[in-house]
Amino acid sequence: MFGNKEKKEMEKRLLVKRTIASMNKQIEKLEQQKKFFLDKAVEARKKGLDSQLVTAMNGYKTTAMHLKRTQEMLLNFELTSQMKDMTMMTSEFLRSMGSLSKEMGKLADDKEFVKVQKEFMRAMDKVEVQTEQMDTFMEMSKDSFTSAAGVTASASSNAELEKLIDDTIVAETESPASAEMDDIEALKKKIDSMI
Repeated sequence: MFGNKEKKEMEKRLLVKRTIASMNKQIEKLEQQKKFFLDKAVEARKKGLDSQLVTAMNGYKTTAMHLKRTQEMLLNFELTSQMKDMTMMTSEFLRSMGSLSKEMGKLADDKEFVKVQKEFMRAMDKVEVQTEQMDTFMEMSKDSFTSAAGVTASASSNAELEKLIDDTIVAETESPASAEMDDIEALKKKIDSMI
């Protein structure tokens, strides 16, 4: 039914789809975890539990950084996959042109066609090397994002986060439930911008 090459290519495409789906699930879980930590920070503030407040704030920051890293990895993966597809298409074109040039050389029995075919094959090899280099580059950029994005817990960011939590509590006591959701969303956005 399918040749060995087509089967391997289909398996690679399925692996790419599964990886993207898995990363999207992880992003969804991290979003839920961020909400959990924010809710716990608000609850700890209301109850005056300072130690649990600090723990919840640190959990929120750590989760936000993991979320950002996962989103960066997903984007890098999708970009690399798309570049691979484009490079494969180019490679197939060059291979076909090389084959066509070879056949034309045989038909015309002219040395120029053989030379063109060799040039096409050489160009195809360069495209494959470029693809490998792009894959290596994307992997290195992912590692760079991971090492550059550390969780920072400065006193000023902690103070800002505590103020946002206090503002949320005040807003809860002064506004109806529908406005409460708006305040929590605004708080999330402010906290995310601090990270």
